[in-house]
Amino acid sequence: MFELLAFAIAIVALVIARKTQTQIVQLRARLDALTAGQPLPAAPHAATAAPSAIQEAPLAPEAEPVPEMAATVTAQAPAPETTAASSVEAAPEAAKPGFEERIGTRWVVWIGGLTLALGGFFMVRYSIEQGLLGPGVRVLLGGLFALALLIAGEVTRRKESVAQLAALPIANIPAILTAAGTAVAFATVYAAYALYDFLAPATAFILLGLVALGTLAAALLHGPALAGLGVVAGFATPVLVSSGEPDYWALYIYLAVVTAASFALARIRLWRWLAVTTVVLALLWTLPGLEGAATLVAPHAFHVIAGFALAALLVVCGLLFGPAIEPGRIEPVSSVTLATYLLGAALIVVASTHSDAALIVFAVLVAATLGIAWRAAAATAAVGAAAGLVGLVFLSWVVRGSPELLVLPGGALPGIGADPLSGPVTTHLIAAAVFGLGFAGFGILAQGRSSNAAVPVIWATAGVFTPLALLIALYARIAHLDRSIPFAIVAIVLAAAFGFATEHLSKRDNRPGLPISIALFATGTLGALALGLTFALEKGWLTIALALMAAGTAWISLQRPIPFLRWLAAILAGIVVARIGWEPRIVGDAVGTTPVFNWLLWGYGVPAASFWLASIWMRRRGDDKPLRMVESAAILFTVLLAFMEIRHAVNGGDVYRDTAGLTEVALQVCVTLAMAIGLERLRLRSRSPVHNIAAILLAVFAALGSVFGLLLWENPTFWATDVGGLIINRLVLAYALPAVLALLLSYAVAGVRRPVYGNGFAVLALIMGLAYVTLQVQRVYHGPILSYGPTTDAEQYTYSVAWLICGVVLLGAGLLFNSQRARLASAVVIGLTVLKVFVIDMSTLTGVYRALSFMGLGVVLVAIGWLYQRILFRTRPAAAATAPLQPPPDSSSKSTE
Repeated sequence: MFELLAFAIAIVALVIARKTQTQIVQLRARLDALTAGQPLPAAPHAATAAPSAIQEAPLAPEAEPVPEMAATVTAQAPAPETTAASSVEAAPEAAKPGFEERIGTRWVVWIGGLTLALGGFFMVRYSIEQGLLGPGVRVLLGGLFALALLIAGEVTRRKESVAQLAALPIANIPAILTAAGTAVAFATVYAAYALYDFLAPATAFILLGLVALGTLAAALLHGPALAGLGVVAGFATPVLVSSGEPDYWALYIYLAVVTAASFALARIRLWRWLAVTTVVLALLWTLPGLEGAATLVAPHAFHVIAGFALAALLVVCGLLFGPAIEPGRIEPVSSVTLATYLLGAALIVVASTHSDAALIVFAVLVAATLGIAWRAAAATAAVGAAAGLVGLVFLSWVVRGSPELLVLPGGALPGIGADPLSGPVTTHLIAAAVFGLGFAGFGILAQGRSSNAAVPVIWATAGVFTPLALLIALYARIAHLDRSIPFAIVAIVLAAAFGFATEHLSKRDNRPGLPISIALFATGTLGALALGLTFALEKGWLTIALALMAAGTAWISLQRPIPFLRWLAAILAGIVVARIGWEPRIVGDAVGTTPVFNWLLWGYGVPAASFWLASIWMRRRGDDKPLRMVESAAILFTVLLAFMEIRHAVNGGDVYRDTAGLTEVALQVCVTLAMAIGLERLRLRSRSPVHNIAAILLAVFAALGSVFGLLLWENPTFWATDVGGLIINRLVLAYALPAVLALLLSYAVAGVRRPVYGNGFAVLALIMGLAYVTLQVQRVYHGPILSYGPTTDAEQYTYSVAWLICGVVLLGAGLLFNSQRARLASAVVIGLTVLKVFVIDMSTLTGVYRALSFMGLGVVLVAIGWLYQRILFRTRPAAAATAPLQPPPDSSSKSTE
């Protein structure tokens, strides 16, 4: 110990000698400058001062020049502006300390002060462990050591003041010595009380208060160095000087005194960093005692209550003794201090397994936070933190009482989890009612009280979130996510309250933040309604209820043009979409087996109608992203309704079957083409990009399904598929009807989309029509199973005849309706027939069938030629015959002559 002290004294002596030598060199340079009549060089400590201070500071009495020298300096010195400018430019270079200066004037002082404080602490611990000195002697030596440090600090401070030496703001030797003395004094008093019982609690409290006040007074003189080291040392004292059996009352009384001194100092000097440091250290001291919070709540509650009260008295701006602040401004430190102590109270509640006492303390601090924020807007952000902590505390209560909710997707299983009415349920019910009414009431009443828009928005957010979160928590803990009419009634009452608030606030004059608050309360209304439906309904009814809420939200947005309501409708639609992604059958195995009229009709049909209605109402206010989201949901549910009903009907209620037959693919293609036609008509009126893109996607899907699904994968020619009756069979559904719908789609897009798009579906219609004719002929010769039996000459001949008839029919339609597209289709079909006759019939047919094939084709071709000559192009000769004859120019001129 003495060797370290001697070493430190030697270092200090070297530093002082070095500093004295530097000052002698500077004074000699100034004297030489005065003698030579040159401007005085700027002093190192003056270089860091402001320019005004450099110009106005008088010279020291011993450095004043004699009158003669003063005249010479005045005559030769530059203008004051130039001198001031040059000194300011030189200041940054002179202000940079070198490595030697940093070590000799700053680091040594810091380490020295810390070493002195730790030396005193370790000396006390060493004496305790070795039993060298008695308790009284230890306390006396500790007090003497603290007194010596304090005296040393005061003496050095006065010497610096007398010598007029500017102390370094970062490494002030008197401040660090005084800080070490106060830390040792704290440790001594605390040890005398907690370890040796020399002091009664009242006496210890008084002495600790006196030491804290002394530290406060000293910090006012010595600056932030003392404050920082003193606070850190004060909070570290219980760690360095401790016993095997902690006394939480003594600890927290001591910490309360330290906290009070720190907050008072931070308030007087307006050191925000000191207040934040104190709050963080106080919260850290809450954590070690949480293990015993289950059996001993009182001291821990005292710790957070005392810190909270001190913060409210001294830290919160605009309240009691707190700093002044402009009205309506939210100050971070004021909110953080209250929120930190609320966090400590919440941790005590969780650690004490939600005991009644801990919950009451937490409720009192939350209520105090609301009252403080009501009086002082600077602490408004603490309201949001309080709402979040309330939700987390009750979530912890739910998980602790019902751990199965973390792993089960639905309600509780019989015999698992605690009794929902066991434990402190009554206290939690009362606390939840107080929290819900308090946050909701203050959230409504706070509107229009501040010129800062953030203040009412925070109050409204907390007022909406807290009641909903508490209602969900109580429902999960007591009802175990099962159907509950009482909770549904409470949710409906809450929705009515939020609705009343929305309507009442909508009639007020516009104030900062009011539109957002109205939107929040409207959101709370719909959220409470959704919860009520959730609590009262089961299975698929919740999906229906949420979808109807989307339509209701759209209608409210039409009556009350709040922008957020449109987004809320879109969010509800997204929730319903996510819901069907989790279980497409809506109600699981209870979907039923009746075709069409089953739960799919309700689960998909009602949301589809709701979203279509919502999109109509939302479109009246403009086209934006929420509208497009709702329109997308409407189209998606319409398509899914059709597809799911088809799968359900075809597969006997099994919508999860991994195969699809000819009937299912045919129905899906037909329905998709019909919806594409409808969307093509709708987009012409709505001009919606969602309708446009959806029409294209559905049309492309139908085309792919027709080609790959019907013509290839499910083609009855390749697979043993029973197509049914002779005339009315599956071929009509799979090929004839898609051909008609594709033709209608090609006419629906004619003139509004690119020609290639419409012509493509006209080609698809022709292909599907020819496929139907071919397969129908095959059905006549092969029976219901088309893949059975050989192909005869009569069948091959019938194919040619049927194709020729199709070509003739198309030609007749083209001539009758003057349709060039039909005539071109006729030419394609007849061309295919010609190709078939010359390639297939010539090589496979024999006898009379080959002759009839060529004879029939020849007759048809001649007839077609005659029709083209006599009907289609006969107007040209007729026009030439009816045209009046004009005499040639030459003959007319001759007759005139």
